[in-house]
Amino acid sequence: MRMTKINTKIKSKYKYFNRDLSWLRFNHRVLQEMMDTRNPLFERLKFAAIFSSNLDEFFEVRVSEIRRIKNLDKKLRKKLITKPNKLLKKIKKLINELEKEYNCSLFNELLPELRKIGFNILKPEEFDSNVELFCYNYYEEHIKSKLKSQSKFKIEEDRLFVKSGQVYLIGKVDERLYFYELPSDHKRFIQLSPGVDSYLFLDDLVKLNLQRIHNTVFYSMKASRDADLHIQDEYSGNLKEKIENSLTNRDTGQFSTAMIDKEMPLSYLDLLFPTLNITGTDIIFGGRYHKLRDLFSLDLPGTSQHNMETLKPLRSSSLACYSCILEAIKEKDRLLYYPYESFEEVVRFVLEAAEHPTVNAINMTLYRVSKTSAIAKALLQALKNGKKVCVFIETKARFDESNNLYWGETLTKAGATVIYSYPGIKVHSKIMYISAKDSKGPQEYGYIGTGNFNEKTSKIYTDYGLLTANKKITTELGQVFQLLERKIIVPKLKLLLVAPFNVRSTISELIRNEISYAKHGRAAYLTFKMNSLQDRKIIKALYKASNAGVKIKLLVRGICCLRPGVKGLSENIEVLSIIDRFLEHGRVYIFGNNGKEKMYIGSADMMTRNLNNRIEVMTPILDGDVYDKIKSTLEMQLRDETKARIIDHEQSNEYASENEDYKSSSQHKIYAYLQDENNTK
Repeated sequence: MRMTKINTKIKSKYKYFNRDLSWLRFNHRVLQEMMDTRNPLFERLKFAAIFSSNLDEFFEVRVSEIRRIKNLDKKLRKKLITKPNKLLKKIKKLINELEKEYNCSLFNELLPELRKIGFNILKPEEFDSNVELFCYNYYEEHIKSKLKSQSKFKIEEDRLFVKSGQVYLIGKVDERLYFYELPSDHKRFIQLSPGVDSYLFLDDLVKLNLQRIHNTVFYSMKASRDADLHIQDEYSGNLKEKIENSLTNRDTGQFSTAMIDKEMPLSYLDLLFPTLNITGTDIIFGGRYHKLRDLFSLDLPGTSQHNMETLKPLRSSSLACYSCILEAIKEKDRLLYYPYESFEEVVRFVLEAAEHPTVNAINMTLYRVSKTSAIAKALLQALKNGKKVCVFIETKARFDESNNLYWGETLTKAGATVIYSYPGIKVHSKIMYISAKDSKGPQEYGYIGTGNFNEKTSKIYTDYGLLTANKKITTELGQVFQLLERKIIVPKLKLLLVAPFNVRSTISELIRNEISYAKHGRAAYLTFKMNSLQDRKIIKALYKASNAGVKIKLLVRGICCLRPGVKGLSENIEVLSIIDRFLEHGRVYIFGNNGKEKMYIGSADMMTRNLNNRIEVMTPILDGDVYDKIKSTLEMQLRDETKARIIDHEQSNEYASENEDYKSSSQHKIYAYLQDENNTK
């Protein structure tokens, strides 16, 4: 087959979609779920909350990072982002468009739909004298003592400080601004009286009282500050202590963005800008209400038709029939697919290891754990039973550091060996290694997954988890833990892919192999599923493969910097993104390999940070049954006719098809497929 030359005249900006703009296009897909009338009403409300929460994190992390880049030396800045100011303007424009669409949908469609089924969230213009009296009494009894204010603030005095993520109500009297912090420890939606399905925004209740007290109109604002933990002199000293000391900086980090009610008058803004030391470029004008992730807390009793159909996690039949899960794994590899199948089998795996007389040691990485982690409690039980426990805890797992540190300290006190983050590199792998010894000699068990050891997120994230006693895999897995314990410098690997050692090189080599097969007229293809695709070297390799005739299908949930379908660049690349009731989180990489397919699953996305600066672990799938299970579910997603969006070169998010029934989506079909599979075994 003749190889098509890559069109070298295509400018770089047309070859790669900006990662931050691509992330915003991902959040647009979340917004589409909120607006999708095929979804039950309460599911749409959930996505309204997710959209707002996502945007808050984007301000606190990505926008803050771009602002930091602005202050770097020009030569270094060009390596990161050529024109940060230009990018910030594009981000601001896109966010303004998304916010407008969001507020229009929420207040003109969703809330009126709620009203139709009997749940009424009153607008201030709908308050009658009875509602106003309720607001006055409620304020005096429940709010007044909690309301934090920075009032009578003079413009010529020291600048005002506002916390990140807090909603502020701002009024102006006699050329002074009054700032009141909305209580974050109070419910955001106030029920008028028990048994009455009418609610008020806390914001409106407080505004009504403040306007009465100060005789002026109050408007809302929410500030975002840098939420990433940038630790000075990161490559020396005790990293755990630095993380602990830096956690409080989330409230006081560099100012990122202020979301302000678009109705706020210019006379307020003229005082606000110097008061907060911000400019117009720091402002996003939104609706009357901010921090709408609090919609999660709107607990409305509803009938089944307004909620998604319940998909109760299935008990894996291949494990349920065994009284001892370790014996089941010794027979053959087993695969769990959450949340369709229950994460309780993983908890059971650890608990059995904690109690089993032949087990002598458990090694595990913990990236994101819940405060009440059943896995961590099982490790405590193992310690009580005299087992050795070694846990590697990632203290740089953004927004989960405090939970991780809590369990690190708890496990340390109980006698575990706890190893914290390496400076400069994140341990993102989701792995477990168990060593045992019975009458037949040493025995090893392993777990390699795509998601965290977190029973809460396992109910909403789709992830694969491989349980294996295959010595070829477990031996190398043991070496990864030796690496983490700093007993070895470089692991010896033949099967496992471990970043930053051999993930990039192996993936690149396998792509080159497909190019070679295509050149010789053989069937050549790649099927990848991941959260994000950003690394330019990998993208260039995919472009080369496309131009060689390799057929490439990608499932990318979030960021996609590759531009598919561009003539002379990516004509053989198709990209889909699925946003549905569960968050797609699994990573799967399939290579045609001249008719002898290779498949890997693991924790690594194709992002530079994952390939260069994180410890990631990916495993080949060697068991035929496991292979078929993953391949079958992946093919269902590639054929999704309900929730798949086409990622074109402009990321316009067109639906691939629009089946009217949300239960026809690939996620529901996968559940039915696994249900049938479990019932027939």
